[in-house]
Amino acid sequence: MPGSPDSGTRASRPRNHWILYVLIAFFGGLLTFAGARAQQRATDDATFRKLIDGYCAAWSTGDPNNAAKYYAKEDGPVFYDLTPFSYSGWKEYEAGVRKALLDQAQSASLTAGKELKVTRHGNIAWTTVPMRFSAKMKDGRTIDTPVRYTGIWEKKGKSWVLVHEHLSAPLGG
Repeated sequence: MPGSPDSGTRASRPRNHWILYVLIAFFGGLLTFAGARAQQRATDDATFRKLIDGYCAAWSTGDPNNAAKYYAKEDGPVFYDLTPFSYSGWKEYEAGVRKALLDQAQSASLTAGKELKVTRHGNIAWTTVPMRFSAKMKDGRTIDTPVRYTGIWEKKGKSWVLVHEHLSAPLGG
C-alpha cells in the first residue's frame, strides 16, 4: 500500500541486492586474478629454475658451444663476465671466455644456489641467483668463488634467451 510504513523498505531492497552482487563479482574477480598470478609465478619459477640449471650444466662442460643456446645471437647485447670486464655480442663472449678462462682450465663447475628470484613482464624476465664457480686450472691453481648472477631474458618464439647478463665476484671472495 502506498501509505504503509514498509513501502520504502521494499523498494530499496532490490537496489541493495545489486550492490551486493557487484561486490561479490568484484571480489570473485580479484581472487581469480590473484590465483592466476600465483600460478603464473609458480610456472615462471619452474621454467627459469630449469633454464638456470641447464645454463650452469652447459658452462660446466667447459665448452661455450654447449651454452650458446641460452644466448641471443644478434650483435649488440652486452654481457658482463668475471673476466675481463665485458663482451659485446655472443661471438665476442664465446671467444673471450674461451681464451681468458676455459682454455686455461682443466675442469670447471658453475652451480646455482636455491635463492632464484624471477621477475617477469610479458616477454621480458630477469633472474637473480647466487652461484658458485669452481675450477682446477692447468697450472695447478684452483678457483672457488661465490658469484652474483643477474640475467635478462627475452622470449623469442618459444624460447627464452639471454639478452644481457652480469656475473660478478665479491671483492676478496
